[in-house]
Amino acid sequence: MFKPLSLYIGLRYTGAKRRTQFISFITLTSVLGIALGVTALITVLSVMNGFEAELRQRILGMTAHSTITGRTGELDNWQDLQATIKDYPHIEGTAPFVKGQVMINSGRRVSGSLLRGIIPSEEIAVSDVADKMTTGELSLLHAGKYQIVLGSELASYLGASVGEKVTIISPQVNSTPAGIIPRLRRFTVVGIFEVGMYEYDRNMAIIHIDDAKKLLRLENKVSGLRLKLDDLFNAPQITHQIAKKLYGRYFVRDWTQAHSNFFQAIRTEKRVMFIILLLIVAVAAFNIVSTLVMVVTDKKADIAILKTQGLSPMAVMRIFIILGGIIGLVGTLLGTVGGVLLALNVETIVPAIEEFFGVNFMAADVYYISSLPSKLVWMDVGVIAVVAFSLSLLATLYPAWQASKVNPAEVLRYE
Repeated sequence: MFKPLSLYIGLRYTGAKRRTQFISFITLTSVLGIALGVTALITVLSVMNGFEAELRQRILGMTAHSTITGRTGELDNWQDLQATIKDYPHIEGTAPFVKGQVMINSGRRVSGSLLRGIIPSEEIAVSDVADKMTTGELSLLHAGKYQIVLGSELASYLGASVGEKVTIISPQVNSTPAGIIPRLRRFTVVGIFEVGMYEYDRNMAIIHIDDAKKLLRLENKVSGLRLKLDDLFNAPQITHQIAKKLYGRYFVRDWTQAHSNFFQAIRTEKRVMFIILLLIVAVAAFNIVSTLVMVVTDKKADIAILKTQGLSPMAVMRIFIILGGIIGLVGTLLGTVGGVLLALNVETIVPAIEEFFGVNFMAADVYYISSLPSKLVWMDVGVIAVVAFSLSLLATLYPAWQASKVNPAEVLRYE
């Protein structure tokens, strides 16, 4: 425990008295430096957490938790496999799909696109695309009517709206007396979806699975089965169990494998940002060193008198550790409160700044997400606060040690 005298003197030294105004100014800058560093660190990590959570939600809204495909890229007995898979534990929904690369033409505009064939009534069990429809409904896709649902950015680029026709150009070819020509089919746009992720909104089109099989000449085959699991974060273990039950006859992949590099990059970026911003906090914390060194120089006479009155070197050290600790504590508390408030309101503040200055920080055609999400994780806040305060205490040790070594005889000789 700190002695009351050490605590009292340490608190007194935090104030400014006549000729110590400059020292108090440096003390204030140290507090503000720590506060700004902690605020920035909490805010940036919250935004990084928000990005990861938002990307996971949007990607998994269009991507299955787990996917089963044949070793040749096709499944010919998918009905039997689907019936078997439905009885497995942890599986909440299954749906077949067909995928392929096509060109879509409307007027004078042509765009490459990922084509996905689905059964609308079953697709809602494994993805959120039905909830992302801005115009029309996914259930309007009917077999044999050659209808299509486009991503919002793709529809905008093609200039296609609901009720209009687009032409799908398949990589499959037809042999005719005039030579080999690609397969063409006219589709009617019956809906537009918007996931909020440019990769899907710009590059995906959805049709009925029967139309997709005819277009891509798959007959009664599909590309695979999409699965929805009861535990998103336990997908690798569940997928491994499914693969074992299928005796290796199929390829089974979970969402972490399909997007492993992407999410690993986000986590790596988060760690790097933490280290970089922690250096800012460290610089601000070690400003306490210069502050306390100046205080020790200014208060040498006081220290000498206290030592002649019987104050021990350890008690002198405690005075300056308390002083530095108060600076660090106040800075950490201010930074924590500021960081939490900013992290909780960043989704409101950033749009207001964009509107005021007429700029767009997150262009949809450049970034995966066109808004700035934030997710406050209290564990991160606690770690940041503890680390910042610990660095502040660490910075007090050298000045406090120097103060304890003051020789009263040398100091008071010239007083």
